[in-house]
Amino acid sequence: MLRNLFLSLFLALFGLGNLQAQHLLSGQVQDENAAPVPFANVALYVAADSTLLKVEVTDDAGIFRMTEIPTGNYTLEVTFLGAPPLRRNALSVDRDRDLGVLKMEPAAVELQAATITATRALVEIRPDRTVFNVQGTINAIGENGIDLLRKAPGVTVDNNNNINVLSRSGVLVYIDGKRLPLTGDDLTNYLRGLTAEQIDRIDIITNPSAKYEAQGNAGIIDIRLKKAENTGGNGTASTTISQGRYTYYGTNLGGNYRNAKLNIFGSGNYNFNEYWNEFMFNSLQNGLRIRERNDFIVENATTGFRLGTDFFLSDHHTLGFLVNGQFSDNDDRSGNRMEVFGNPQATVFDSVLIADNTGRRDNNQQTYNINYQFNIDDQQRITIDLDYGRFRNDALQDQPNRFFAPNGEFLSEAINYFDTPTDIDISTAKMDYERPWLQGQLAVGVKFSQVATENSFLFFDVSDGIRLLNTDQSNLFDYDEKVYAAYVSFSGKLDERTSFNAGLRSETTDATGELSAFRAGLGAPPVDLEYTSLFPSAGVTYQLDPDRGHTLNLNYGRRINRPDYNVLNPFRTQLSQLSFETGNPFLNPEIVDNVELGYTHAYSYNFKLSYSQTSNQITRLIGPDAVDRRASSISWQNLATQTIWALNVSAPITFSEWLSTYVNINAARLDNQADYGDGVTIDLQAFTYNLFLQNTIKLPGGFTGEVSGYFSGPGVWGGVFRYNEQGALNLGIQKQFLGDQLNVRLSFNDVFFTSGFNGTSEFNGLISEGSGNWDSRRAALSISYNFGNQKVKSRQRRTGLEEEAGRVGG
Repeated sequence: MLRNLFLSLFLALFGLGNLQAQHLLSGQVQDENAAPVPFANVALYVAADSTLLKVEVTDDAGIFRMTEIPTGNYTLEVTFLGAPPLRRNALSVDRDRDLGVLKMEPAAVELQAATITATRALVEIRPDRTVFNVQGTINAIGENGIDLLRKAPGVTVDNNNNINVLSRSGVLVYIDGKRLPLTGDDLTNYLRGLTAEQIDRIDIITNPSAKYEAQGNAGIIDIRLKKAENTGGNGTASTTISQGRYTYYGTNLGGNYRNAKLNIFGSGNYNFNEYWNEFMFNSLQNGLRIRERNDFIVENATTGFRLGTDFFLSDHHTLGFLVNGQFSDNDDRSGNRMEVFGNPQATVFDSVLIADNTGRRDNNQQTYNINYQFNIDDQQRITIDLDYGRFRNDALQDQPNRFFAPNGEFLSEAINYFDTPTDIDISTAKMDYERPWLQGQLAVGVKFSQVATENSFLFFDVSDGIRLLNTDQSNLFDYDEKVYAAYVSFSGKLDERTSFNAGLRSETTDATGELSAFRAGLGAPPVDLEYTSLFPSAGVTYQLDPDRGHTLNLNYGRRINRPDYNVLNPFRTQLSQLSFETGNPFLNPEIVDNVELGYTHAYSYNFKLSYSQTSNQITRLIGPDAVDRRASSISWQNLATQTIWALNVSAPITFSEWLSTYVNINAARLDNQADYGDGVTIDLQAFTYNLFLQNTIKLPGGFTGEVSGYFSGPGVWGGVFRYNEQGALNLGIQKQFLGDQLNVRLSFNDVFFTSGFNGTSEFNGLISEGSGNWDSRRAALSISYNFGNQKVKSRQRRTGLEEEAGRVGG
């Protein structure tokens, strides 16, 4: 019945007639010398939600004309190579308008302060998102996806590679507008397989509108991959080598061919990376002291491809296909040493566990998309997306556990072998409809998604080289989740200075999980979840001074974070003979309410104050094991509440024609509360801050230098781990040759090797001090060459598509 209601709502709104007047918007773009600027891009965005309405290109006289513009409030942006963007906010269109002369500023002005190339700023603050332009920073070369997220404004990555935004956990990762259904080590390995040379930009959306799915408490990180966008035939070839303790090298090749009827684009890459990380813990539990050291070395070889095509069937119909694939092989070696002291004051351990593991993980990931766009007219469009993804991950691991006495005498041995494949299939069908309505813009849509996972944990005891399945510790866990969603959103204008948006999304979740044990009596009741949730969102923007770019905006949104399938598995898994992990099938989904108040000064300086309260925060906790007093156990629990106040400030500053700076500051206060009974509580408050700074220096001879870095103050990871300060300093230099077609970049990252972590945690009788490092101090050299027709402007679509069509225009 609920699904029929969604469909009826969609069809009823689809049938609404066109009630909106249409107008002409025109003007002329000139440079600082009053000369016309031909072939400049002129983009018109809906002010309420930054949706791209139309793009045109100026002619030889610098003149542009946009027809059939509905009455409304817009933002106009003019961009051209070698000049900072020209913006006109609070642009009201209620009649035919000639904007007259729009004069672009020279490069050395305040709006260009954060720019290190001639085209884009390092960080852009838009009404609905923060954009981190990876291709705008020299110091990004030689980095992978995880490394880049550490540098992104407002984003932190903890010691377990969990991603937080504005100190909030539960972020969703998208690739080109498509959700990536991976978590934990699978997500980390995927992001490590993406290089900076493949990534164009990272969109950080902290308060998504009703158009986006409600999953993800901290919002969405959308990684947009680079592709050629010009007409004709063109492409880019690049190679990078990076040296730290170990070596990384990678090659990338991308190309594009576009004409009036067809667009074909594709890319391929191969990367090899050997990296290491280490962490140490000194823990007190059950009257014992445990001193632990772990060293990891992983060899990763990744091959990826991306192939897409768009058929422009007519002015109203576009059909597109897209295939993505990534195949990676990971060989890992890890050394685990755990010394057990009989009392906290002892200087000599009673016994030591040595577990030197070797393993192999193969990831095979493919996604397929069919996209159809029907432009009913210049104001109404329907978009349909059908997606299917296959994620096959095979993992094998040898784990010898050997105990020794202090004098080196061998005490005991238990050799184990693990076979833990994971298969994920995801299917989605999505339809959106947009049109002007009642002096505003209406959007409605429906979506169905299904995720089916099969997880095997096969535990073998090894004796004399023979593996015997341990049926007491092996299990199969299958999890199936269906989500039925529908949304409606509306944006409009209250007066000349005030615009608003409001939306409501409904999601019905139907999920089942079944644990199959190999021995009777070791199973668990199936997980069976079914619930419907409503997710309202709203925002208002007020132009304090439209001419000077002073703007206030207030946004509210509610979101959900469902437990990952792997943490619902109630079976006890072994990380070593003194370390275990147990899932929790009774985890509740998190619900978060976010409120954000923003202020923009002079188009450039941005301030954002946010408040969020999360009920049933899902968190990872480490406490004493219930079976072995020497061991620790990881569990997953719900916190009662998590409250976060956060402040973000970003500012471009120009000191001179040769020196400019971009500053981004985040500060937050976090409060975690939980009571699990029997005196097991969490009552933790912390204040944390993060400073990101990038200086761009124009050097003689056409060289560009870059000095950047970050510093993070103390904070909290997960539920109880308090970490101390950390930071890094990066240096880079760049020069272009052959008419800017050949680009050579050299960078030095984490020069002083200060990005490692250290901190303490206390929970349920376990007190622990920990620290860690990874291969962050590196030197990298990158060479890229652009070939083909790079001067012809890209084909401009008459309508824009942001969420689902990264392949037809970013």
